[in-house]
Amino acid sequence: MLHPDPVERALAFEAEGFSWLHVVDLDGVFAENSDNASGIERMLRNIKIPLQLSGGIRDMAKIEFWLGKGVGKIVLTSAALDNPSLVREAAERFPGKIAVKIDSIGGYVAQTGWTNTSSLKALDLALRVEDAGVSAIIYADINLDGALSEVDMESIVDLAFALTIPVVASGGVNSLQDMIELKSHSTAGITGLILGRALYNGAIDAKEALKLANS
Repeated sequence: MLHPDPVERALAFEAEGFSWLHVVDLDGVFAENSDNASGIERMLRNIKIPLQLSGGIRDMAKIEFWLGKGVGKIVLTSAALDNPSLVREAAERFPGKIAVKIDSIGGYVAQTGWTNTSSLKALDLALRVEDAGVSAIIYADINLDGALSEVDMESIVDLAFALTIPVVASGGVNSLQDMIELKSHSTAGITGLILGRALYNGAIDAKEALKLANS
């Protein structure tokens, strides 16, 4: 859902009490250049909570640029599949600042555009980037049509059990009951949740979500 002023929306999330802001540059996902840089920089100047950034970050120059601007964590996506050496180098140079997002279709890593899969299993990529030294895995299940599916609890719990680094669920959570079920698996290594659409459309109340998360 579009918002006329992303910075205003970011400030509202901060005021509601969220501890991190997750920003995806969707234009950057599909193109080499994006016009969203100025908006992201305005967010960084105006919010106090840390911001993690994803989308179109495919080389060390962009990683250095955004960390230098104050981004709290860089989330690599397609680069994790296409450029393993970049992941390892970035994790070594910026410990604790590099995470990887894995979108999974039927247990296999989704490629850019989310309607095709690679031949690499999501778990195998997760183990590979964990070995490279990334600080966390952000995991989402994707439908065959490229849309976020409901959370596959079994898949994300199995993934978290297999890793020693934190796993953050992304997308597919549409109710407080979904959050309760995810939280019940926190001992498996699921340490967080990224909420988006459910907050925008009112399916989940921010105050109730934060109360549950902090209980």
